[in-house]
Amino acid sequence: MVERDRCNEVLLKIVDSCGPVVEGYPTWHPLVCSHNARVTETYPNERCGYQGLDHTIYFAHGFITCPYGNNEKILRSIEKLSHHCASITAEMLDVPFYHDTATSILVRCKWNTPLSLGHYVPKRLAVPLMMEVELLKRQWTERAEHWDVMRRYLLGEPHGSRSSLFVDQDTAMTIKKIYVAMIESGMYGPLKME
Repeated sequence: MVERDRCNEVLLKIVDSCGPVVEGYPTWHPLVCSHNARVTETYPNERCGYQGLDHTIYFAHGFITCPYGNNEKILRSIEKLSHHCASITAEMLDVPFYHDTATSILVRCKWNTPLSLGHYVPKRLAVPLMMEVELLKRQWTERAEHWDVMRRYLLGEPHGSRSSLFVDQDTAMTIKKIYVAMIESGMYGPLKME
């Protein structure tokens, strides 16, 4: 089989298991949760506990990174990551997605609860995870952010006005309703003026 065909075949299997390509994760996603709670992260990086990522493509529930050189640093850093709703695993792939001398590593988020049809995180998981992350912010936040500002952080990217590649419309609307109730409670302080 030609190398390009083999890469395409492997990539299709990854999309089938990890979901579509995305630009950024919701702040509550296990792939970006291991960081200082005061800093909002929407993609895997050193602040989230990953070491040595390079040339990275994100999927809804995993990513491929293609570093040059020593891969042990990446694999060791991923072994240290933990989350109460998912496990994060890594495997080296035998296809060159970026360059012949770069190693392709697939990092997966394996949820403890099955995902909904379409690789969506079910409402019973997504809503409490969002609340866990957002409740921590009340300890130091002095102003509340509008939903339009927070939507990309709470739904991931890309997103529409009522859903994203991470959550379906019903879940997204519930996340919005709960977030709006949280800011209206005054727990973050007064609403930021634009």
